[in-house]
Amino acid sequence: MTSSHPSRGRVQSVDRAFALLDSLARRGGRASLGELCADTGLAAATVHRLCGTLADSGHLCRDARRDYLLGPRLQRIGDAAGRATWSWAEPVLSAVVDGTGETANLAVREGDGVVYLAQVPSPHSMRMFTEVGRRVHVHCTAVGKALVAQDDDDEVRAMLDRTGMRRYTDSTIVEPDLLLAELDRIRGVGFATDESEQEEGVRCVAITVGVGDAAFAVSASGPEARFTEERRDAAVEVLRSAVADLHP
Repeated sequence: MTSSHPSRGRVQSVDRAFALLDSLARRGGRASLGELCADTGLAAATVHRLCGTLADSGHLCRDARRDYLLGPRLQRIGDAAGRATWSWAEPVLSAVVDGTGETANLAVREGDGVVYLAQVPSPHSMRMFTEVGRRVHVHCTAVGKALVAQDDDDEVRAMLDRTGMRRYTDSTIVEPDLLLAELDRIRGVGFATDESEQEEGVRCVAITVGVGDAAFAVSASGPEARFTEERRDAAVEVLRSAVADLHP
């Protein structure tokens, strides 16, 4: 398993095509020409040309309203991608569960949020459960903070302007300056935590693998009564060991 390197050459048309597909995915699979232009910053003529090419190949289609929709060929790609992701994620997450006794998750950045892609549950009867495919905010989750810590402060502030900082518990960070200070700490120590910030009584720790669009986060989470601060800190090395072979 490898991730892309920022110094490699990039093909502009491919980047643009994937930006359009990402925009459609964030909008639930349907978007107008204007919405795609607004999301990607591309000119209407460029969007129309790229979407036309993707429609000709069956990766997009258009409805009676002339909106663009994700096409049927992407279903096969998505199914295959899910199986491929699980094939390498399952042993990684299982190693985290074996080493910590807590639930392990894999998550990726999606726009201004984070989406969980895979999970292996804790063997304990009292355990954390997050639905695969669930989208969460970055400011109140360990996986979110771990991933957004790669951004500079201006990018983070712009994101927070768009999303806001909803309070989930008394521990949720709801001030931009406090989150930026937390992200600076995360950059220094190399891992992020969630101390009952999204759900009362739940503790989580996460690290990232890769950079940029290729980055993903792996975490361990459990009830505070069992997943103590000492066990949380020990889990960091378990996480790092579990993903060691995934580094480029």
